[in-house]
Amino acid sequence: MMIKRVRWMGAGLAVGIGSSLWAQRKVKSVMARYTPAGLGGGAVNRVKVLPGEVKAALREGRSAMQDREAELRSDALTRGRRTPGRP
Repeated sequence: MMIKRVRWMGAGLAVGIGSSLWAQRKVKSVMARYTPAGLGGGAVNRVKVLPGEVKAALREGRSAMQDREAELRSDALTRGRRTPGRP
């Protein structure tokens, strides 16, 4: 009976220490992201990526606009309406 208690006490101690160490590492990694150096590095990376994302969004918007325009012109032609020419 006493050996079971010692075994479970040891298992609980091991799990407790292991989870404490894991939590400590996680907290340190999150804290490192919120230091001035961590925030600055993240901001620099976002600024470097931003122009590419804006260009991609513009390309996608133009493509969608052209597709929609072609669809509208096609619908107008099937209904027998005359479509104005491109400027």
